[in-house]
Amino acid sequence: MNFEHISVLLEETIENLNIKENGIYVDGTLGGGGHSLEIVKKLGKNGKLIGIDQDEQALKAAKLRLKDYQDKTVFVKNNFVHIDKVLEDLHIEKVDGVILDIGVSSHQLDEGERGFSYMKDAPLDMRMDQDQELSAFTVVNEYPKEFLTEIFYKYGEEKWSKRIAEKIAEERQDQKIATTLDLVEVLDHAIPKKVQRQIQGHFAKRVFQAIRIEVNQELRVLEEVIPKVVERLKPGGRLCIITFHSLEDRIVKNSFKELNKDCICPPEIPVCVCDHRRKVKIITRKPIEAMETEKENNARSRSAKLRVCEKV
Repeated sequence: MNFEHISVLLEETIENLNIKENGIYVDGTLGGGGHSLEIVKKLGKNGKLIGIDQDEQALKAAKLRLKDYQDKTVFVKNNFVHIDKVLEDLHIEKVDGVILDIGVSSHQLDEGERGFSYMKDAPLDMRMDQDQELSAFTVVNEYPKEFLTEIFYKYGEEKWSKRIAEKIAEERQDQKIATTLDLVEVLDHAIPKKVQRQIQGHFAKRVFQAIRIEVNQELRVLEEVIPKVVERLKPGGRLCIITFHSLEDRIVKNSFKELNKDCICPPEIPVCVCDHRRKVKIITRKPIEAMETEKENNARSRSAKLRVCEKV
């Protein structure tokens, strides 16, 4: 198995994780193990890395990549949103740092049969966890057109959402939209050619992104996991999150701001009565972006943003 995935913002992430020699760290989006490998290299004999991924192929690839560090690593098949249960099962109360690399991996895009790519013909799937029931086929063929319109606009920021949803609803009456290229053909008919020529990148990109986010509930789990991680961090422990589009980055930015607030009483109350105390300090006031050399060598890094907070 060839699991190709180039870790984005690798040096910047490892530096900001502020690794302690005998600390406990969680890579919640293990992927091919690129970030994890650099973490375990810095760990002493009492250090520990917990690698979490819901993709079985990613876990197999990471185990192979980290085979020389078996005494320092634990691998768990799960969604990172369940980090609290993962740590409970391992009898670990607090950790020194967590990294989350959000979104689809380059391997998942390149592997045609997973159905993530609009460039390769495959069954409509897009499940990061192959054990879950909901797939892209279900979304495209069974969701009401009003719901499709909403997710295309909300998750894909697609201006032609309504027309695309109507065209999908029309086409699926005759026969199911079964493959990625079937869907691309529908989109080709729905989006005017003049508009397609003006779009930066492939005209199907935004719709495929929206469907993938819906199938894997990516934004919901990101919102849920941030406060869970912060509760599990030791004082001084850090959370590093890499995102790849504005919807994800906005969630991280706003979540960090909320967790950074001290008093949350309404402005009209002159004295604090909420007893609320901030849980983190924000390390990156502005997100860290890839250097030009990385952007040239890895196209995926061009939209990457790294935000970091530290437990107080």
